[in-house]
Amino acid sequence: MNLAIHGLVQRFTDPRSATQTTVLDGLDLVTGTIQALVLIGPSGGGKSTLLRILAGLDVPTAGTVAFDGAPLPRDEEGLIGYRRTVGTVFQAYNLFPHLTAMQNLLLPLVHVHGLSEAEADDRVREPLDRFGLAAHAHKRPAELSGGQKQRVAILRALVVRPQRLFLDEPTSALDPEMTGEVLDMIGELKAAGTQFVLVTHEMGFARRVADEIAFIADGECPALAPPGEFFAVCREPRVVSFLERVHSA
Repeated sequence: MNLAIHGLVQRFTDPRSATQTTVLDGLDLVTGTIQALVLIGPSGGGKSTLLRILAGLDVPTAGTVAFDGAPLPRDEEGLIGYRRTVGTVFQAYNLFPHLTAMQNLLLPLVHVHGLSEAEADDRVREPLDRFGLAAHAHKRPAELSGGQKQRVAILRALVVRPQRLFLDEPTSALDPEMTGEVLDMIGELKAAGTQFVLVTHEMGFARRVADEIAFIADGECPALAPPGEFFAVCREPRVVSFLERVHSA
């Protein structure tokens, strides 16, 4: 994928006070031809807002975004069509608590993508087994560990066969063992050719999985580079300060 962002602005207005908050402030970001883009940076810098725009969930105040030369739609009908071509995974698993893991996977395939129940069932069986979830298919979310719930959430986004995945801090609420489960799954997805944009605070994983790393801070992207260059030679002051804080934590 090639991603080209120019002059991206996102402002939110408080309906009670009418005050505006600028979250993205003229952000520019142009990648090479890559498979995995990882977004890192301080909290409140604009990473999640940017990811929501890329996933077609929010419309920016100003600026342009294009994947592989095709601009993201801005009208609701176009956005609905675009959302059907991508998968999104957020910190909260957003699984339906009254449905089993299997039912959570089948629901979007049948009711959003129009597959028959038999077709949907055939599609999810193999990935359930491949990612170690077949034995848990009958369990509801309350019966699953955090790592299992997040793997189901990723699998739900994956079985619709999206053009690319967008993942926002998918391990932030997990303990180290469960974090490892989820990161291993994402690593397998990359090895299988899946395109994705990922927000993470796991610097070691960012180094391992990214083709390019974008540093997002103060609503801007002051640094974009392949992992080796980013961590070894990037001298942008905000990047240096951020990495020093991360490594000393």
